[in-house]
Amino acid sequence: MNRVCVFTGSSPGASSDYSAAAKDLAEAIVERGCELVYGGANVGLMGVVADRVLELGGRAVGVIPKALVEMEVAHPSLSELHIVESMHARKAMMTDLSSAFVALPGGIGTLEETFEVLTWSQLGMHSKPVGLLNVAGYYDGLIEFLNRAVTERFLKPEHRELLLIEERPSALLSAFSRYRAVETGKWIERTET
Repeated sequence: MNRVCVFTGSSPGASSDYSAAAKDLAEAIVERGCELVYGGANVGLMGVVADRVLELGGRAVGVIPKALVEMEVAHPSLSELHIVESMHARKAMMTDLSSAFVALPGGIGTLEETFEVLTWSQLGMHSKPVGLLNVAGYYDGLIEFLNRAVTERFLKPEHRELLLIEERPSALLSAFSRYRAVETGKWIERTET
């Protein structure tokens, strides 16, 4: 694992716990000698995690669509900044550049990015670990939903386990180092119990 992609909010959120977790994650990434890959913005938790990586002398690689650069939200001090044409190109490049994915608290965009890489893992399109940093119970409802999807047979238990969940950044990155991709078919047959 050499580059960790972080999906997170372009807002700071209501709790100071979220910014503290973003800083802790940045510190854990740098301590392990990894680089940060993220959405390239200087706002919200995105800016917090990038700023802390840079303060610690780490490398922060941003990928941002041209439209967001024109809105003046691109981080001005990154180690690398890739400007792409679209959100689709952004996600594809972030996935190609990264060896693991972490979702800090965030909104619709954070969820969409996380579930896209998780879906690709489920389909066997990559074997990189994907994790939620469940800060102050932020993702409790989502975890409950995923467990319900297993119960209702829309999601195999093996595929539910593709999403690693921890409350502390160091524990999540340690879980990534032990991760092994699941090799099972995606579809649940009517005859399966």
